[in-house]
Amino acid sequence: MPGGRLTGEDRRLIAEGLAEGLGYTEIGRRLGRPASTVMREVTRNGGPEEYRASRAQEATRQRARRRRQDRPPTSTVAADSDGRDPQQVQEFAEFFTVLVEQQGLPRMAARVLTCLCVTDSGTLTAADLVQRLQVSPASVSQAVNVLAQQGIVRRERAPGERRERYVIDDDVWLRSTLAALRMNDALIAASRRGAEALGATTPAGARFESSAEFLLTMSEALQQVMDRWRQRVAERELGAAPS
Repeated sequence: MPGGRLTGEDRRLIAEGLAEGLGYTEIGRRLGRPASTVMREVTRNGGPEEYRASRAQEATRQRARRRRQDRPPTSTVAADSDGRDPQQVQEFAEFFTVLVEQQGLPRMAARVLTCLCVTDSGTLTAADLVQRLQVSPASVSQAVNVLAQQGIVRRERAPGERRERYVIDDDVWLRSTLAALRMNDALIAASRRGAEALGATTPAGARFESSAEFLLTMSEALQQVMDRWRQRVAERELGAAPS
């Protein structure tokens, strides 16, 4: 039934919808379920190209069996519900995790990022993350390294504190874009070097030259976006300042 657990028939319809080339929203409409439910189901079971109804049904049985044997996981958002509907927030957290995972983040890094994003303080320790996600400290450490390398999360240690805190704030995507720009600059330089080494008149060299031009155009566009964003923030802060 809508809102309950997916059935074998639901999974058959999802597989048929994917075969027809339908999007998650349309498949969800056919099932009477949110698109996020369909997206999580497909992502958890091989993605759009590999999804099979029978295999997904069996995998679900196996996961249910393991959950009955294991300790129930702690809610990602339980400590910060602050009067919100915990189930609704948890469902959003699961949806957002799948979304950023589809953008290329490893699963554990996506879970850590979501955990920080839905926390009002925007800051948690490794111990906090271990408790909330029910994973090992090593898993948290590896995930934070990935996020820090991409400029998404920063590390802080308050004076007198021994434990590091992992922080996410309003500038998270700005820092991530800056990290992407730095990578873009490296790729532009490498592409130009490749065009020079291979010869710009050869097919391979021409590809590198075209790549450099595209990446340069993208970097210029991103830089303009960031400049406009900084101007908007400055105007907002000026407007909020007491006269």
